[in-house]
Amino acid sequence: MKRWQLWVGILISAVLLYLAMRGLQLAEVWDSIKTARYIWLLPGIAIYFMGVWVRSWRWHYMLRPLKKIPTRTMFPIVTIGYMGNNIYPARAGEVLRAVILKQREEVPVSASLATVIVERVFDGVVMLAFVFLNLGELAKLTTDSGIIGNIQQIAFWGAIVFITALLVFLLAAMFPQYTQRIADWFIHRFMPLRLREKTSQIASRFLTGLESLRSPQEALMIFFTSVIIWLFETGKYWFVMHAFNFEVSFFALMLMNGIVNLATTIPSAPGYLGTFDAPGIALLSAYGVPPEMATSYTLVLHAALWFPITALGAYYYLRQPLRWGSKEVKTIQQNHSGELT
Repeated sequence: MKRWQLWVGILISAVLLYLAMRGLQLAEVWDSIKTARYIWLLPGIAIYFMGVWVRSWRWHYMLRPLKKIPTRTMFPIVTIGYMGNNIYPARAGEVLRAVILKQREEVPVSASLATVIVERVFDGVVMLAFVFLNLGELAKLTTDSGIIGNIQQIAFWGAIVFITALLVFLLAAMFPQYTQRIADWFIHRFMPLRLREKTSQIASRFLTGLESLRSPQEALMIFFTSVIIWLFETGKYWFVMHAFNFEVSFFALMLMNGIVNLATTIPSAPGYLGTFDAPGIALLSAYGVPPEMATSYTLVLHAALWFPITALGAYYYLRQPLRWGSKEVKTIQQNHSGELT
């Protein structure tokens, strides 16, 4: 809680929530929430967990060069990672699941973190694809649509960042020895002598985690799986929409999914408060959904995305929690200054 980044994130969340909800008739928002048909959340949650299972399979697939771990073993660890992302700042859940994988399956943290980072890059590329597939529709929404009017520029710069990162990882995976030499050059030039050997070993294990990208077929499989994951999540948006008295197309919800998940890369309070809600409300309002209805839907959707996976992750974590005295956890504590404690 001492880190200034956390307080900046909380400030950003507060500002975005204020901008999203100012001028609303809060009584109408509450009435819409009270009268929602919550039975529709059940198929939405079910299809969402199908996506989590596919995400677990994708991670199992990417870790095969390191160790063959069944998907049923990966699923609880993935849910714990979701829990960590939802309750801790700075996406600490990604590091948390890498540490738990180390303790349970003896996979090096640096290698599994490499696969986690690659996952996030592919997720970003798919989110951008969802946005670009709907750019024609998005162009119609720029008038009086608040922050949505700037999404084309955000998508452009986001595309540069994610595609550049993807190319770097692909090249590093295809030419590991050359990449290791470059890494060692930087390490020996800029790192203190006492840290050089350890840092070089970490870089080597990190490159090992990129082995799943060495084949174009493997990379395409990861991309295809990523598309399936996010289509399942969009399916949850669609089911939850039926709990409210409005309707937009599935493509509109794909666009919303892409925008809000790109926005959640912005620093925020734990649980992506504000960064998820403000762009979602703005986009639906631009589609002609009454702002109060758009707000109630987005808040319920956010809660439906947060509570079930967080509760399941907590259940799996409490069954076999971290060994807090371990070397890996001490490293996490030092790196995050108490964010995971």
